[in-house]
Amino acid sequence: MGKSLVEMAAELVQAQCSSTSMSAEEMVQSLQSTYNVLHSLQHDEARGAATEAGQAQGAFSDKPEKSIQKHKIVCLECGEEFKMLSPKHLFSHGLTGREYRQKWGLSLRQPLCAKELSDRRKKSGKARGLPENLRKAIVARSGKGAKKAPTGAKKTVVRKNKASAAKS
Repeated sequence: MGKSLVEMAAELVQAQCSSTSMSAEEMVQSLQSTYNVLHSLQHDEARGAATEAGQAQGAFSDKPEKSIQKHKIVCLECGEEFKMLSPKHLFSHGLTGREYRQKWGLSLRQPLCAKELSDRRKKSGKARGLPENLRKAIVARSGKGAKKAPTGAKKTVVRKNKASAAKS
């Protein structure tokens, strides 16, 4: 964990004291002014980060789908740009992919990646024959094609051996 403002201010004043001689009052005054400056800097930094996140949310608040662009996706939580919103990044905001989609009104089937990456994955899947394999799986699950053997497929014959036939 980082140092507190008081610790940082004390280190700065201590370094200043080692190079120049200071009275006790000057040290106290220097410590107070250094602390105040550090505090205001920290406040400005926090406000700037909140403003950036607010701008990112404000830019896409009416249409969050616009955050998904051709070459990037903008996180609606923090405003950072990515090729893909990974589960690790979403976890840093305390969200899952499903929760993020619901919070921002995106379709649950919407990929959380740049359109270019999504298209590349789609083409790759089609090249490997995934749509055909998916159709076969759906037909097999629904039971429509369960009785028919696919054309060109060999039939498997189950034979009972004599020992199991004698028991029955």
